Amino acid sequence: MTPEADGAKAGLRTRIMLPMILLAALTLIASGTIVAAVQNREIGRAMDDQLMRSAGELRKLADNGLDPATGEPFAGPKELLSTFLSRAMVSQTEGMLAFVGDRVSLVARDVDLRPEHDLELVAALRPLALGNEVVVTSISTAEREYRALVAPVVYPTQQGAFVRVVDVAGEYRQLRTTMLIYAGVALAMIGLAAAVAWPLIGRLLRPINELRVAADSIDEGDLTSRVPVRGADELASLTATINGMLDRVQRSVEGQQRLLDDVGHELRTPITVVRGHLELVDPSDPADVTQTRDLAIDELDRMGGLVNDLLVLAKAGQPDFVTPRWADLATLTDQTFEKARTLGQRQWGLDSVAATEAWIDPTRMTQAWLQLAANAVKYSAESTVIRLGSRVHRGEAHLWVADEGIGIPADQIERVRERFGRGSEATQQHGVGLGLSIVESILAAHSGRLDIESRHGEGSTFTLVVPIAPTPEPATKEPET
Repeated sequence: MTPEADGAKAGLRTRIMLPMILLAALTLIASGTIVAAVQNREIGRAMDDQLMRSAGELRKLADNGLDPATGEPFAGPKELLSTFLSRAMVSQTEGMLAFVGDRVSLVARDVDLRPEHDLELVAALRPLALGNEVVVTSISTAEREYRALVAPVVYPTQQGAFVRVVDVAGEYRQLRTTMLIYAGVALAMIGLAAAVAWPLIGRLLRPINELRVAADSIDEGDLTSRVPVRGADELASLTATINGMLDRVQRSVEGQQRLLDDVGHELRTPITVVRGHLELVDPSDPADVTQTRDLAIDELDRMGGLVNDLLVLAKAGQPDFVTPRWADLATLTDQTFEKARTLGQRQWGLDSVAATEAWIDPTRMTQAWLQLAANAVKYSAESTVIRLGSRVHRGEAHLWVADEGIGIPADQIERVRERFGRGSEATQQHGVGLGLSIVESILAAHSGRLDIESRHGEGSTFTLVVPIAPTPEPATKEPET
């Protein structure tokens, strides 16, 4: 693999990886943000619920008005608040105290948070303790941020207030720790995903690189490179499509090369013949001039026929080579028989006529059928019989020409199918061996075939076989694993 190919592959792999990693990171960030927001709201709601629950419990105790320990009524707010503080449970991030009048008279023992030591907090709470409403509020001091409950207790002779505060930062500390752990795990998972995805994407891109290598290796000297098809995904389908395209390119280039070779080979002889006779002609001899002219015209006519045949073969691979439609086989058979009778003095016979329609190009099928009839005339004597006919068999139309000519040896039947291929006993006849190639090209365009039955010295039967109905488009071939 060239350095340029490595760089291109790495660049494509990076361009695929970066969006994946970015999308994964954005997804994790969004998920973490949503979870943090939800948890943040839940923690704030839990703090307020806990504070209001304390206010409700204090109200119950005040409404009852009796000390649970002695069963005696509370003498004043100080006794009530003292009893409540001794019974209240707090967490590590909470603290409690009680005002009697405008002074801090009671504090909770055995707690980590000591709000009475924060003078700025006490100063902020004092006005609220002298009020008449239960208040839940946020207070920020130089030390920390608090969420505070102030629940006044009013007696006829004196007023007090219960205060419960929560260290906001402490309540959110666990959430921050959890989110930091989440961030670390997310980064680790992104790194792991990148480490796993990098070689996987490399394997995924391998067919693309193989396609590039195959395309680079193709030139006029080597059209055989193909890419192995692996799996059954879109890349495998693309690989199969590219291989199919390479097959078509190879056939096209080989066909063009073969056409050039054939033209060069077959046209060289008549050109040489015409040139040789023109060089040797005696201008002063009218008979020699006339003979040379006739020979040159005959060779030029043969060249013209050869060029026309080659043009037909060259056009055979084009989409508009045939234009099929529903055509009546009986009419086609009768018309072709009448045209064939003018090709030579033979005993012409019509065996049978198929009374049905077929999806064919009648012009091209007539051309192919008449080519077989012309061959039958060329390779049979005047006193022999040539028979034409048509029939339908198992959804196929069979159009045949049978003669009593020289026949074809069994070992040469495949040879006569080849372009410029001719039998050993056909060399005495004019022609270059393109007739059957044209016939088979026409049949291939109809998804048909040419059947040949022949006995050496007894005659031959050539049968055009084409489907009656249109041939459906081939389904997309599943990639081979």
